[in-house]
Amino acid sequence: MAKNKTSETTESIRDFLEKINDPVKRKDSYMIAALMEKQSGFEPKMWGTAIIGFGSYHYRYESGHAGDAPLIAFSPRSNAISLYMASDFETKEKLLQQLGKHKTGKSCIYIKKLEDINIGVLIQLMDHSLAHTKQLYTKS
Repeated sequence: MAKNKTSETTESIRDFLEKINDPVKRKDSYMIAALMEKQSGFEPKMWGTAIIGFGSYHYRYESGHAGDAPLIAFSPRSNAISLYMASDFETKEKLLQQLGKHKTGKSCIYIKKLEDINIGVLIQLMDHSLAHTKQLYTKS
């Protein structure tokens, strides 16, 4: 079975964030890290080379593939900040309608900058995502 490409590392979050050239994206990334740390109760950890994750859970698919993933995470990519949250919790669509300017993928929300969105709604998304993921995947 192949090893997951994205796993927790000991790399420095600060060093990673300081390499972000865009000052707005760098400031927003520090703010998102602080919000995710507060909402999750977990310190940030690097996952792979470009994802900052909070907490972790172990998953196993019906196919037998298993691994670990962060409870919530984000990555300041070149064209947008990717927010990684649960893809299927009950209130997600309603909250996304209230979030502000964003795009979505299967389990990602893409934003350009924090000033484009409602921070209160982002916090609700984080809380609901965390609760949903913890309910589905309990550490054994």
